[in-house]
Amino acid sequence: MGTDANQLGEKGVELRRDAEGLALVGDGMVLRADFARLLPRLRKDRLGRELLVRAARVRGVEAPTAVDATAGLGEDSLLLAAAGFAVTMFEKDPVIAALLRDALERAANEPQLAGVVARMTLVEGDSVAGLRELGFSPDVVFLDPMFPERTKSAAVKKKFQLLHHLERPCDNEDELLDAALAAHPRKIVIKRPPKGPWLAGVKPSHSLAGKAVRYDVIVPPRA
Repeated sequence: MGTDANQLGEKGVELRRDAEGLALVGDGMVLRADFARLLPRLRKDRLGRELLVRAARVRGVEAPTAVDATAGLGEDSLLLAAAGFAVTMFEKDPVIAALLRDALERAANEPQLAGVVARMTLVEGDSVAGLRELGFSPDVVFLDPMFPERTKSAAVKKKFQLLHHLERPCDNEDELLDAALAAHPRKIVIKRPPKGPWLAGVKPSHSLAGKAVRYDVIVPPRA
């Protein structure tokens, strides 16, 4: 279940809007979805080296489509959209969806980002159901189930400390992967910790690993 805005006070966080946009505030921290700070990564000389872009790349498709089933603050979707994908994003938590929607609206007014976010569509809802009702077969389904919490809170990035107030690490891995497969994509790309287990115990077709993250790629057999 997602977090209703009325429940935020019980969780020790609140939504605030200021001149810079909508933000989640709590524990002495401020969390705001801000695509402008990712602009350096969107440069052509850097974008092609992004592990996610390399993992998601599909050959012979002029206008590729992707579904980000666990959109969060939309940063991975932004990279995919900058690489030319039309991205459908699912986010089930209404508070996180509000932060993401605010970021999309602000970015649409930024000349350097407007063309990119025009390829991003936000759907507020559960992707497990949404993937089964898409009405089209995407080229890529991207899954980023929240990494399990580490025993030392200092090892968790500050923004994820706030997100943990709203969403917990994925507890329905089998359901999520089954729904991704049901969408009949060309490939499924899964974001994992470098030494983390395979999602739902399913061995990927191949993986791309960096120091901080690993992308497992499942290529389903074509019908």
